[in-house]
Amino acid sequence: MVADEDYEAALYLVAYAGDPGVITEKADSLLGGQVGLYQSESGYRAAVDPVLLAASVPAASTGILLDLGTGAGAAALCFAHRVPGSRVTGLELQPEMAALARRNVGLNDMKGRVAILEGDLLRPPRELQGGGFDHVIANPPYLPADRADPPPDASKAAANVEGEAGLSDWVGFALRMTKPKGAVTFIHRADRLDELLALFHGRAGGIVVFPLWPKPGREAKRVIVRARPGVKTPMRLSTGLVLHEEDGGYSRDALSILRDGGALVL
Repeated sequence: MVADEDYEAALYLVAYAGDPGVITEKADSLLGGQVGLYQSESGYRAAVDPVLLAASVPAASTGILLDLGTGAGAAALCFAHRVPGSRVTGLELQPEMAALARRNVGLNDMKGRVAILEGDLLRPPRELQGGGFDHVIANPPYLPADRADPPPDASKAAANVEGEAGLSDWVGFALRMTKPKGAVTFIHRADRLDELLALFHGRAGGIVVFPLWPKPGREAKRVIVRARPGVKTPMRLSTGLVLHEEDGGYSRDALSILRDGGALVL
């Protein structure tokens, strides 16, 4: 049985890669060819989630952005491409993925605007000691260690199953890195929404929950959640986004983001 994440990765890359016949060892592409991305053949591959996450940050956020667990740099690069005035930092735990992300920064000629740091959010590099980011985004591992058998591939395991850092650590670090009235945005599984909201409770307001519906009439499997430290406005539940039509193809609204590089308004 193919995991949802692997299916989404294959569908997205086959549909929108610059060269549909080449999936690895050469550059794939995101946003209909606007962003190049080298990816691993057997390890973790970016699919739709980091693209949607990057699209959810308003273009008015022309300050500095931190992408936690940046992987190969997909979300960081998609945001930097859409918001030319931005400066982006990606933090990545795995040395080989951090190296790949740096390669992708060079591939997209963004060395002056996108910086990749290798490090652990539990023991962050000194470059992050000050915090003060306008926006922090994260696509953390979706499964807690006690609810999953890690895949044999180390990069897939790190991307999909929590390690030493649990969700509470990710949220706590993101909030510490965000300046007052900035914003923290996570994409996560819908069945962990209650846990995510509990972690934000009393620490941030202006929360927006944005469901991602697989098809019309289907239950949401993933959600995007934005929270703002120093803001006290009540939570809002958005109408969300339907990703696929009944025939399995992407919806028009999804295509405007995944192919055309548009913004996702929460």
